[in-house]
Amino acid sequence: MNHQRRTVLKGVGSAAAVGVAVAAGLLKPTAAFAGDRSAFDAKGLDAAMKAIKATGAAESKDIIVKAPDIAENGAVVPVEITSNIAGTESIAILAEKNASPMVGEFNLSNGAQGFISTRIKLANTSNVRAVVKAGSKMYTATKEVKVTIGGCGG
Repeated sequence: MNHQRRTVLKGVGSAAAVGVAVAAGLLKPTAAFAGDRSAFDAKGLDAAMKAIKATGAAESKDIIVKAPDIAENGAVVPVEITSNIAGTESIAILAEKNASPMVGEFNLSNGAQGFISTRIKLANTSNVRAVVKAGSKMYTATKEVKVTIGGCGG
């Protein structure tokens, strides 16, 4: 038996089924987007913070933002956010100097650990801000990431 052939045929069959479902209107690609897009459409940090209701967020040492001090490629910057605040419900990541600062918001449920690891895009040297919602309060922490152009400094 050729297992590689079977794997390829299964993948092609699955892709075709999804394509038919999208064409028939049964699957909508926008279903993965957040319900309230106002934070993602916001221009500027203040507008994004207002959209996620975090304008009065308190600085917290219980939030750890792990990112490189210098990113040679701003298109792919690894970021890890750890919240040691009890009852963490969501973690939002904002890149302060991006045209659209809201990078993502991650909702946690059922007592999930307050940890997010992802890669983000930074337009230029900027603060990466984590906003954590725990209970009815908002907390924040930042880390500056310097973006170099071609590894030459910036």
